[in-house]
Amino acid sequence: MAEEPKRLSKVVAALVPCSRREAEQYIAEGWVRVDGQVVVEPQFRVTEQKVEIDRQAHLQPATPATFLMHKPAGMGTAEAHALLGAATHWAGDACGIRRVKSHGVGLVPLLALPAAAEGLAVFSQDGRIVRKLREDAHLVEQELLAEVTGTLVPNGLARLCEGLVLEGRPLPPARVSWQSEARLRFAVKGITPEIVPWMCAQVGLKLTALKRMRIGRVPMAGLPPGQWRYLPPGERF
Repeated sequence: MAEEPKRLSKVVAALVPCSRREAEQYIAEGWVRVDGQVVVEPQFRVTEQKVEIDRQAHLQPATPATFLMHKPAGMGTAEAHALLGAATHWAGDACGIRRVKSHGVGLVPLLALPAAAEGLAVFSQDGRIVRKLREDAHLVEQELLAEVTGTLVPNGLARLCEGLVLEGRPLPPARVSWQSEARLRFAVKGITPEIVPWMCAQVGLKLTALKRMRIGRVPMAGLPPGQWRYLPPGERF
C-alpha cells in the first residue's frame, strides 16, 4: 500500500524536531531540500522522497524587511518594486538575511525618486522606518549628484544654498558644491529630488541627470543598478 503524502512542514517538524511554525520558517528560508532540490513551500507534499535540513540551518528573527535598491534611470516606482526578487538580490549583500516570500508583502515605497532619476530607493515593511521617512522626511538629509549644462549666473551657488523662493515659500537651506565642471553635489533636507531641476534652472543651469547617493546615514555605496540589498538591523537612516 502506497504511503500517504505528508505535508513537508510536518516532516521537517519531526526531523528537527521543532514546532510546526518553526518548520514552516525553516522551509521558507530555504534550508530544506527534497531529493536535493530546495523547496520553499511548507504545503509541499512528500511521500518517499529524501528530506534534508541544511546542517547550518538557523532561524532568523521574524522582523519586517527593508529593501535598498539602486533604481535605474527611466524606471518608475512600480517598475522598481517589481525588481525586488531573488534574481536581483545583490551578491555583495553581507547582512546574512535570507529572503522569504513574506518580505515582499506590504512593502511601502519611501522618498520616491522621479522616473528620470537614478539612485538609492527604499521599500519597507517596517512601520518605524515608514513613519521616519514620511513624517520626519524633512529632517532626513538626501545627497544628490546633479549633472548640469549651461553657465551659472553670478552668485548662483549662494542662491542655490539659501536664496530660492518656490511659489512664495523660501526653500530650506541646502549645501551645494561643485564636484566637477559639470556636476553639482546637493545635500538637502526638506527639498525633494523633483525640485532640483527647477532649482538648477533658476541659476542658469539645465539638469541632464540626477542620482541619489545617500539617505540620512545610509549610502548606496557599491550597489549596482537594478539590484537591491537588505537594510541590516544595525544600519539607521
